[in-house]
Parts: sequence; structure tokens; C-alpha cells
Amino acid sequence: MQSLLAEIQTHLPHGGESRRLFHGRGHCFPGYDDLLIDWFQPVILITLYRARGAEWLQQLVQVLRQVIPQAEGILLQERFVRNSPSRLLWGCLPEDVVAVEAGLSYRLRLADAQNIGFFIDMAAGRQLVRERSEQKRVLNLFAYTCSFSVAALAGGARQVVNLDMNRSALELGRYNHRLNGLDKRGVSFLPLELFRSFSKLRKLGPFDLIVCDPPASQGKSFNAERDWPKLLRRLPELLAPGGEVLACLNAHFLSPDFIQSQFAELLPAAQLAEALQPGPDFPESAPEKGLWIMHYQLAE
Repeated sequence: MQSLLAEIQTHLPHGGESRRLFHGRGHCFPGYDDLLIDWFQPVILITLYRARGAEWLQQLVQVLRQVIPQAEGILLQERFVRNSPSRLLWGCLPEDVVAVEAGLSYRLRLADAQNIGFFIDMAAGRQLVRERSEQKRVLNLFAYTCSFSVAALAGGARQVVNLDMNRSALELGRYNHRLNGLDKRGVSFLPLELFRSFSKLRKLGPFDLIVCDPPASQGKSFNAERDWPKLLRRLPELLAPGGEVLACLNAHFLSPDFIQSQFAELLPAAQLAEALQPGPDFPESAPEKGLWIMHYQLAE
């Protein structure tokens, strides 16, 4: 495990901030393409995408305890087993664990769900939203647990509308706002399906910044190839003059060229201001297959 150990040592935690310790899914470390390791103080979360033997897991636990002695628990999530709950490999799991990023906190669901409620690789997107939100009206589509809303309010947004079909995720989003002591008087939480909600959203808008962070595929609700064009055709209904769009693409089968070509064809008034990737904690052998965060802005 020497190559694994060496890589982890270049991504050690600092302060109380959460961090990706090992990113094998970027295919930069032969033999470890199935492995992610994250730090959420005081817990280490191991995520596997294929089965590993008990002896290998014991060795990994020993390595992690050695390099991160402040850890109190090591949790395993086996994503190759559908709906499998996480299991504790060592130590204890505190009742409440939060992700900490740029001074903001987000409650995690570590024990009872494969999706823990926070995407650690989206830090660059949240930072951009925080920097661009002062006194703006923000629409957060596919809001999930509302981390973009928390970032927007921390950046001084005067209105945020969160829309997601998942009621329980939005409830956790409400909690995240309380956790950070944010004033929710200008915040809405709408448990609605996007393409049936444009009339309502038009009444709440127009918006200065729209965040679009859809799943690559969500059954009949959203499919990236089918529904990005449909979404872009309708965004002008909701955007204020000079408005901005944050378009997040997390589909290994689509490159950033897909998003750029769709904007060029369907929303040509929006110009690409910046294209971001998650950063050095998330190495990718083929960057075009990784997560992309595209920042567009309309002309005044």
C-alpha cells in the first residue's frame, strides 16, 4: 500500500476542514480505481466501488490510523451493493458529523444512506457562488441539501429559491441553514419537479444567478443528454438581464464540449466566463471525464 500511503500523505487534513484524502476514481493510481477516502472530522469515510477482502480492509485501516491519528472512527460505504448501509470498520461514529468547508458546516447522513448529503468535490462551485451572490436573487435548481444556498447566503444573497423533488433532502437543507445561523426569511424550499414548475419560478424571479447542478441521470426526471437542451431553452424565462448561470456537469460519458455546444446553440447570449474543476485533491487521468463547473454570464 506504499503508493496509496504516499498519496494520502499529500492530502492530510488541516484544521477542521473536510478533505478528499484519496481519489482513485480519477484512474491515476493503478489498482485503486474503485477507492475514495474522505475526511469529515473526526471520521474517515472509505467508499468502495467493488468488493475487497477483509485482510485488505484491515491493512487499510491500519494505514489510516497511522497517518491520521486524530480519527475517532473509520466507516466503510460499499457502493457496489445497492442500498447497502455503511458499516463501521474501527472506532465509533459520533451521532452528529458535519462537513466543514470555508467556515461553513453541512450535516452528513453517514450511517443511513449511500448518498451522505454533501458532495465534497463541489467546493470550487460553492466558492464561486459565495463570491458572486452579494445582493443577488439566486435560484438553486436540483438543490438537494441546499449547500449552494448556504454558500449564497453566506455571500450576501438577498433571495434564494431552492427546488428539488426530494422533500427529505430539502429538510436537511433547512437544517443546514440553521446550523450556520443564516436568516431564512429570504429563502424558499420547493419540493417540486423542475419542468412542471416554470410558471411558479417565473413569478418568483427573475434571478441574477441560477445554479444548475443536475444528476447525470435521475430516472424519468432528468437525463443529461435529453434534458440539458430542454433546460437551456427555458432558462431565459427566469434570468434577469446580465444574469449568470453556473452549469455543473458530472457525467463521465459527456465532456465539457457538450455543455459548451449546448449553450452556443440554445443560449448564445450567455458567454463562458470561467471553467473550473475540483482541484488537486481530485486528480483525473482524463480531465474531460471529470466534474466540470461552467460559469456563464449574459450580456446586459
